[in-house]
Amino acid sequence: MKSEGEHRKDIVEVCRRIYNKGYVASNDGNVSVRISDDEVIATPTGMSKGFLTTDQLVKVNMEGEKLEGYLNPSSEIKFHIRVYRERPDVRAVVHAHPPISTAFAVAGVPLDELILPEVILTLGIVPIAPYAPPSTEELADKVGEYIRCCDAVLLANHGALTVGPDVYSAYYKMETLEHFAHILWIARSLGGPKQLSEEDVGRLMELRERFRISTKNPLCDQCPVLKAAQAFVDGIPLNVPAVESASRMSDEELVDKITKMVLKELERS
Repeated sequence: MKSEGEHRKDIVEVCRRIYNKGYVASNDGNVSVRISDDEVIATPTGMSKGFLTTDQLVKVNMEGEKLEGYLNPSSEIKFHIRVYRERPDVRAVVHAHPPISTAFAVAGVPLDELILPEVILTLGIVPIAPYAPPSTEELADKVGEYIRCCDAVLLANHGALTVGPDVYSAYYKMETLEHFAHILWIARSLGGPKQLSEEDVGRLMELRERFRISTKNPLCDQCPVLKAAQAFVDGIPLNVPAVESASRMSDEELVDKITKMVLKELERS
């Protein structure tokens, strides 16, 4: 288990990455990590994410009240806390404005194309939460409705939100989200993406289950990917050997292994 100091260093590093990637500008964005049942470390308001130091981070409780720190938490801490309440499995939240993903959010276009195996495995679909003014309880309510079923959500006319069991996982999902948006944007300029079949999606969902990949409440019935796969998952055999060492792999190694297996399986169809 990481110490609070280590969590602070991780947040600062992720903030540096989202700034250098151009996912935020000026003082935009916010990042938090839940370190205990009633303690959250979060980025402060009014500070560039590219130049934060660990002592500038703020500790709040699950009511959003400041516990420690000489700066104030982001005013958007409300929706971070809502995420933690809705998803006890989530321990980190990253909110940013990656340009292409945010363009989809501004255009009102969800990232729901079933075209990339890696995205289906790691994110599923990415819906758009309806617009609400930043820093409001209304925004927290809307985020709460969608985050129950997804690990990535576009915020209409605002930006994007990703979550995970740790801050690096949440950040990598933001990278995946922006990469997916970029590919989809280019594919549309080339005549439109070619969707995977329902059968292929079903196979991917079976792999998600086999390799313990979960991006939301497994009972959620709001995800179109799950709906598309539901009729197929139980009856489709897969010629993919079990990975006995999966529990000893890092997240990056596991995703790489699964991706290669998925692509090999799709070639057979």
